[in-house]
Amino acid sequence: MVVHKKVGFIADFFLFNIIFTTPKLKTMTEKLWTVKECNDSRSVERLMKDVGVDKLIATLLVQRGVHDYDEAKRFFRPQLDDLYDPFLMKDMDKAVDRLTRAIDNHEKILIFGDYDVDGTTATALMLRYLKKKNANVDFYIPDRYLEGYGLSQQGIDYAVQNGVTLLITVDCGIKGNEKIDYANSKGIEVIVCDHHTVGDELPNAYAVLDPKRPDCDYPFNELSGCGVAFKLLQGYIQKHNLDIEDITCYLDLVAVSIGSDIVPIIGENRILAFYGLQKLNTSPCTGLESIIDLTDLSNKEIQINDIVFKIGPRINAAGRIDTGKTAVELLTTTDRDFALQIGNSIDGMNSYRKEIDRNITEEAIAQIEADETLKNAYSTVVFSPNWHKGVVGIVASRLTESYYRPTIVLTENNGLVVGSARSVEGFDLYSAVTACGDLLESFGGHTYAAGLTMKMENLEPFKQRFEEYVRNNITEEQRHPVIRIDTEIMIKEITPKTYRILKQFAPFGPGNMSPIFASRQIYDNGMGRQIGKNLEHLKLKIVQQVGDNNCIDGVGFGFGNRYEKISDYKPFDICYHIAENNFMNQTTLQIQLLDIK
Repeated sequence: MVVHKKVGFIADFFLFNIIFTTPKLKTMTEKLWTVKECNDSRSVERLMKDVGVDKLIATLLVQRGVHDYDEAKRFFRPQLDDLYDPFLMKDMDKAVDRLTRAIDNHEKILIFGDYDVDGTTATALMLRYLKKKNANVDFYIPDRYLEGYGLSQQGIDYAVQNGVTLLITVDCGIKGNEKIDYANSKGIEVIVCDHHTVGDELPNAYAVLDPKRPDCDYPFNELSGCGVAFKLLQGYIQKHNLDIEDITCYLDLVAVSIGSDIVPIIGENRILAFYGLQKLNTSPCTGLESIIDLTDLSNKEIQINDIVFKIGPRINAAGRIDTGKTAVELLTTTDRDFALQIGNSIDGMNSYRKEIDRNITEEAIAQIEADETLKNAYSTVVFSPNWHKGVVGIVASRLTESYYRPTIVLTENNGLVVGSARSVEGFDLYSAVTACGDLLESFGGHTYAAGLTMKMENLEPFKQRFEEYVRNNITEEQRHPVIRIDTEIMIKEITPKTYRILKQFAPFGPGNMSPIFASRQIYDNGMGRQIGKNLEHLKLKIVQQVGDNNCIDGVGFGFGNRYEKISDYKPFDICYHIAENNFMNQTTLQIQLLDIK
């Protein structure tokens, strides 16, 4: 059975993928608004008194699990000293002892990493540190198309041919039981560093580092794959009484993995991301610096969303279009000219990937719109033998954004139909695919994402049964995207002081999203207009009531078609982020619209 990776921290994943993706694919179903409750008035009052913040800020803190002064201090001022003892993780002592022995005896070590951002950053992290320790180390990234996800026999054969005695998997391996048995039979010992859900049985590896294993009492189980690799190195330096600065120089890689893998930015991840972003903004590694220079990020403060939408996709493009080995070469080089060369190559791959992605998405939408049955279905299953296998998952996500229903995008590979599936919040996609399992050659995944393979003759029966299952099991609520509003406020509450404090809530991401506010019965003061080449965007001057002098700029990307409904002093409701607008060397506050009712 093919094993596919988890998408991320579920509720906030949908905020990333429905609200904050590019506006050219607007969701075609109306968004539902829900306002979060905050029933802990005692904690709100305590924070107002002890931390010296107003009720709005105190409420937002309580919603994020902050209830007293000490928790607020840790939230606003993360400290590396608050990282957990790595030896709380099951098998860490065994892993560190085995790694120490391999380094001391100059054994041949192979780092086996996944081909996505999390895997390539983890591979680069291990390589750079072990080379600094003069270890005899090499790496291997599987081919997405020839080997697929996870530990492969080809990779183990490569290890055998090169005299490897210790193989360390990063961001994979927890379900590689058969492959690890094969490695054992060849005299290769394996340390697994993974963060994915454990299968029915743990692999028979020398050591298995995974905070999600049932018998592991590690206090935080949402680390990225690169984060688990970092904990292994933290265990190594702790055992050898080395300073943590020996490995904090690699936190830019960890931050990129955290952002790209959409893991929750809470607990230990918040600390790692906080310091990783500092490193990314002040002294990134040579490879990441070349990526930053190729984007518009050189002269701005890089945040998690910049990793999600600009840095991560470029690194990922190597594994989708060519090979993940290229990404590892980029992230480990210290040669600026070489980094620029690879960076340009990867940037070109990403541009090509975006072109393929856009073309396939347009073709898929055309398929849907041309078929009344499919257009009105409860699910989307589209197929073309000519679509690129490396981007069907991205296209499935885009179609889910647009039509908001369980979606599968399929293509042909080696005579079989293969593809990726994505779900909507609350609907168990894996159960739906399992219900069609007798029509499939292989499948794997979890509630919100899956991969599958079938014979060509089973395509139509699969479409029919999948649609039938979705129609019979999806609820009406699950057919509408939801925007979770933190709280409702008045326009006059949006002040520079409030925004300065809100900025300190960063780094933002799943588990700690940038606050979403709603304001009711507000107006445009008559200065609103449509902007953009095709008048597709909206520019507003928002006031709480007609004639109010207390106004704030608002921008709504993709909301140009709402202009008639909000012009001429018609009242409307909005939900939004508070953001900054930098124009002509002047910085002002503005509202960034997420929806209008």
